[in-house]
Amino acid sequence: MIYLDNCATTRPRPEVVAAVARTMAEEFGNPSSLHRLGLRAEKLVKEARNRTADFLKVQESEIYFTSGGTESNNIVVQGIASLKSSKGKHIVTTSIEHPAIMNTLKYLEKKGFEITWLKNDHYGRIDINELKESLREDTILVTVIHVNNEVGVIQDIEEIGKALSTSKSKPHFHLDGVQSFAKLPLSLKTWGVDSYAFSGHKLHGPKGIGGLYLNSRVNLPPLLFGGNQERGLRSGTENVPGIVGLSTALSFVSKDSVHEFAHVNYLKSLMIELLTKRIPEIKINSPVDPLFSPYILNVSIPWTRGEIMVHSLEDKDIYVSTTSACSSKGKSKSHVLEAIGLDDKCIEGTLRISFSHENTEDDIRIAVSEITNAAVEIRSIMRR
Repeated sequence: MIYLDNCATTRPRPEVVAAVARTMAEEFGNPSSLHRLGLRAEKLVKEARNRTADFLKVQESEIYFTSGGTESNNIVVQGIASLKSSKGKHIVTTSIEHPAIMNTLKYLEKKGFEITWLKNDHYGRIDINELKESLREDTILVTVIHVNNEVGVIQDIEEIGKALSTSKSKPHFHLDGVQSFAKLPLSLKTWGVDSYAFSGHKLHGPKGIGGLYLNSRVNLPPLLFGGNQERGLRSGTENVPGIVGLSTALSFVSKDSVHEFAHVNYLKSLMIELLTKRIPEIKINSPVDPLFSPYILNVSIPWTRGEIMVHSLEDKDIYVSTTSACSSKGKSKSHVLEAIGLDDKCIEGTLRISFSHENTEDDIRIAVSEITNAAVEIRSIMRR
């Protein structure tokens, strides 16, 4: 098997699987219980919280565990809307957000909030000057996807933070960090980021677990009410096996991150080189560039169909995707690909290939060969 759909999810590391299984079997106590089993579970959660806080260089009390990126994003966006609606109802975001943000903002639009959708260039980068001009006295929230999940463009968070720091309205600054967590250097405090959402299953951890950094100055209302777990922000019995799994996955990042970053960057460069030689008409939507994540390669092959290509490669036990896994089953075109100016021919033939430390050079060479063969076959059918 050649798995190149790591933006959708990653295969958990064997150590993560073992840690989750061991916790489920042996440390099954409720962290809220007063007996020994409960205290042991509580200790595991605290250790995981400390590790996550150390990794992000924030306070332990600023880390909240959730079910994943979607919940974390919703806690902030809906929480700020509720908390600050008396001050204003203006929110600024980009046109290439993940559905977890975009659909939440569209919901708020129906509730009377005004959303400014920033434009972007053909790579997906926003204009900092346009951002500055969009800020108003009633702007309460600026929410930005750090690394876009379809094309991999990295927004300049430091410059955005500087722009917001001089704004009279001092809006809350939120980052959707699902595709940057444990993959890019982070400096949330320095950048002036107020909140940051992340997920476990994008870094070889379990599904159903994620987290939120929330600056201690911000006191958000909860979306869910219950037993006041997670200091009242996210009630519900903690997912201790998931939390341990996330922490275990994170323990490998500091050890291997530099090597892994260089490795996936090489694989991306190699794939672009081979694909452009084999398919000269291919359009590279996320080149090898410091402004793009090395983990994501988005390409368009004209006169093909991305979904047909996916299934053709699947028959060879090679796994890629067309667009975001959260929206790939929908019938509408990718809003991200439209936003970067791709025409229908390119959108139709787009593939997203995403790498991990597990991929090898042989994987890339085999995948390129099969992508080329599939493209030739599909084109021959479509041109009849």
